[in-house]
Amino acid sequence: MIRVLENTFYYLDNFQRVLDWIVERYSDLLIEEERAFIAAFPALPQPARALFVRMVMRKGELFRATKMLYPEIGCPVAAAQALLPTGWIGVDPVLSLDELFDLLTKPELATVFSLPQQQKAARKADQLAFLRAECGAPRPFSAWRSGSAAADGSASDHAYRILVKPMCDRLRLIFFGNLSQDWTEFVLSDLGVFQYEQVEISQASRGFRSRRDIDHYMALHSCKERFAAAEPAADVLQAFPSEPFDNDWLESRREKLLFQIGQHYERQQDWPGAYDVYARCRFPGARARAIRVLEKNAQFESAHMLLEQAQHAPESDAERQHLLRVAPRLARKLGLVKPAKRTAAPVERLDLCLPMPGAGWWVEGVVRDHLADADAPVFYVENALINSLFGLLCWQAVFSAIPGAFFHPFHRGPADLYSADFLQRRSSEFAACFAELDDERYRATIWRNFAAKRGIQSPFVAWECLDADLLGMALDCIPAAHLKKWCERILQDVKANRTGFPDLIQFWPAERRYNMIEVKGPGDRLQDNQLRWIEYCAIHQMPVAVCYLQWAQQA
Repeated sequence: MIRVLENTFYYLDNFQRVLDWIVERYSDLLIEEERAFIAAFPALPQPARALFVRMVMRKGELFRATKMLYPEIGCPVAAAQALLPTGWIGVDPVLSLDELFDLLTKPELATVFSLPQQQKAARKADQLAFLRAECGAPRPFSAWRSGSAAADGSASDHAYRILVKPMCDRLRLIFFGNLSQDWTEFVLSDLGVFQYEQVEISQASRGFRSRRDIDHYMALHSCKERFAAAEPAADVLQAFPSEPFDNDWLESRREKLLFQIGQHYERQQDWPGAYDVYARCRFPGARARAIRVLEKNAQFESAHMLLEQAQHAPESDAERQHLLRVAPRLARKLGLVKPAKRTAAPVERLDLCLPMPGAGWWVEGVVRDHLADADAPVFYVENALINSLFGLLCWQAVFSAIPGAFFHPFHRGPADLYSADFLQRRSSEFAACFAELDDERYRATIWRNFAAKRGIQSPFVAWECLDADLLGMALDCIPAAHLKKWCERILQDVKANRTGFPDLIQFWPAERRYNMIEVKGPGDRLQDNQLRWIEYCAIHQMPVAVCYLQWAQQA
């Protein structure tokens, strides 16, 4: 239920809440600039503090008084006056032509510049390009506007530049542990749009353990932004932190970006560049990609040596699958004995030839409707159902107050969800959950969490796909032993094994049985993660089928 916020200064209270939280938990990591700001901020008049927070929470660094009219603040110019002595904002900033164009509307720009008739109707970007040659020198906002005579009186408008935005971003980073979450988390939570599990957060639970962690994050974030902006990968690597971080979750971010840079080189078919990156990357999949680029670069012996090394200790089912695919090919190229072909577990195949439907169809929906029966309903669930059953059964384990897993109130899931030791750190909690599958207690636990946790953010439970009817049918028709096997495999590799489940599930409630069905339309084929799940189900005698659909006119 979405609530209405009665406190008009909610955003100011939330900002102060962040500052208080940081002082309570991270005071030893703060630098002098941050300490001084946190100490001085509460002493300012409320309108000044509110205006400052409004600037912090909006995009960019430049603001106009006429665009910051908030009833609870009153006159923005008067509020800004109390901020000026702090040095946190500056009035009448020097602006480049580009900054001026960002700040003013097209009609306002027409009062500042005398454009030729053919330019008056041009796009704003074209007007900017036209004026660059003769009006390129930066000048104060008031100087840009001095010759204008806007009928609405905005020529006397004030402009401000916030000067401490980087520091405010660092404070936001210290609180959230990332820069992807922002101040809207508070508002959406207060309004009831997002609900988060309330985990007891100890004083020892911190995302950053040292100031060096914060500096490392900022350096890595800068590299990530430069890479996203399509700067040359070699230039990004020049600034890339070369040594591993001693903070596990931060190190996983470093390895992920390094892997993405390797993929960039691979897409450019720069095989030596890609290999150099993959060879020093420990991100899951990097070793498999290194083998691939060595093969692409015709370095078959090196590729085979790395393949043999990987075969002794595959990092995951995904890598094991990749090695099985590559090994025969490399053996052939090197004139070696071809490895024995592995026999896959048999999987039921269902072939359908149906008339092409009218508008608005989708392949899985067509098959679902064709197979559905009053006594055997079919649901499109893909990854949602099994993950949700796992999430509801293991809710308490997932949200255990493990040190470092939760360090602010807005976690959708634990910070170490994808860490290699995620299960190990909670082994007793998950063991207790799985024990319930052996004595039927699991049904009551799942129903209890379904009711009590409804709508709360979870990395596993897809509330929008789960209702009581579907949940009840699943619990009646899926044996506990099967659910246990799924849960065990999810925990083997949370990131990889949360996906790849079959598209459909069909229930026979009267017979208390089910069947999972992966659907492939014309020309479509099974993806690697789907193949792994299908094989796992087949090995453990869990009913699964692959449905191949053809249209009647194509048959």
